[in-house]
Amino acid sequence: MLDLKFIRSNPELVSTAVKNKNEKCDISALLELDEKKRKLQFDFDQLRAEQKKVSAEIPVLKKAKKDTTAIMADMKLIADKLKDINTELTETGNTLDALLMTVPNIPHPAVPLGGEENNKFIREWGTKKEFDFAPLDQMELTERNELLDLKRAAKMSGSGFVIYQGKGAELERALINFFLDFQVRKNGYTELWTPYMVNRTAMTGTGQLPKLEDDMYRIEEDDMFLIPTAEASVTNYYADEILAAGDLPKLFTAFSPCFRREAGSYGKDTRGLQRVHQFNKVEMVRFVHPDDSEAVLEEMVNNAEAILQALGLHYRVVMLASGDLSFASSKTYDLEVWAPGTGKYLEVSSISNFVDFQARRANIRFRDKDDKVKFVHTLNGSGLATPRSFIALIETWQNADGTITIPEALRPYLQNRAIL
Repeated sequence: MLDLKFIRSNPELVSTAVKNKNEKCDISALLELDEKKRKLQFDFDQLRAEQKKVSAEIPVLKKAKKDTTAIMADMKLIADKLKDINTELTETGNTLDALLMTVPNIPHPAVPLGGEENNKFIREWGTKKEFDFAPLDQMELTERNELLDLKRAAKMSGSGFVIYQGKGAELERALINFFLDFQVRKNGYTELWTPYMVNRTAMTGTGQLPKLEDDMYRIEEDDMFLIPTAEASVTNYYADEILAAGDLPKLFTAFSPCFRREAGSYGKDTRGLQRVHQFNKVEMVRFVHPDDSEAVLEEMVNNAEAILQALGLHYRVVMLASGDLSFASSKTYDLEVWAPGTGKYLEVSSISNFVDFQARRANIRFRDKDDKVKFVHTLNGSGLATPRSFIALIETWQNADGTITIPEALRPYLQNRAIL
């Protein structure tokens, strides 16, 4: 959430951000509501002061045996006006608060303008692997090695769900444990195991609500949501708390299944593991001092890159353009890994700096060295998501006979086998 004072002082900047992010929010209407609320509050405070003043005079007049009939009538009028103004003030405030929740974060000045086609290439690691045979894609490899069962998954849950079986299940579990251990032992994160269902307040705090409700699975009876990412639960770990200056930074990592309806995925490639409704991911979340968040963003990108390098997977890093940024993000880097059988780059991680946007919504603060209470900056990113990592790994490390070589870094998680 943006600070309302900031919006008042920078209406053109905020309106431009709304446009550049392809969001729909009328900043002029918001400011009109804000002005209306402030006027109502002024009128309410003036009448309340008048009411208190007259209330104090009535006992004096009564003690002096003076007639208070007219004054009591005026008091009744004031009380009625106060009631009416308070009702309108509450309604206006609720409407304003709801509208504030639709204002996106401001893109960082370094973010390029435009849509996905304007995403900025930053760097790459490794090269596209060349084969002396025609490489198979994920569908052929998983079928040949009996790694997945898509038909039975569809039978019980519908399309977009996956059953990992046999060696496929082993590989998935190995990737999860490898990712977690990498974040804890090499990158210095503290592991959390958080709920997979959270309430509406938590989803609103991280910015998924109200915008993305149609993309989430909701348990209507309890108004709870299956998390689309561990970000939703981990970021809310410190909701409504004030940390000490010495508590920062905080680094957390968490594994979770992620649930997404993918309501807007029509026309996108949904074959195999590319786009599914339930998938596994290891998340990185940091709470940092505002002065440090830009440097920390770069560090978190390196945290995710190191995993891909350990697996020997070619990838590139891109900075997302304004129209490709999430609602809550100020700046985001995507890591796209090369899948040689599929023949394209697949996103395996998005790492974002939300500055104080999520912290304001979730009310996460810290007491700085100057003893002032301020909002922390939050960052998060995938470290990593497994489905496309799975695809890139089996396609990159496939052999001519259809078997799959296990990268050395992953072998301790698969009984030190060299071949899957």
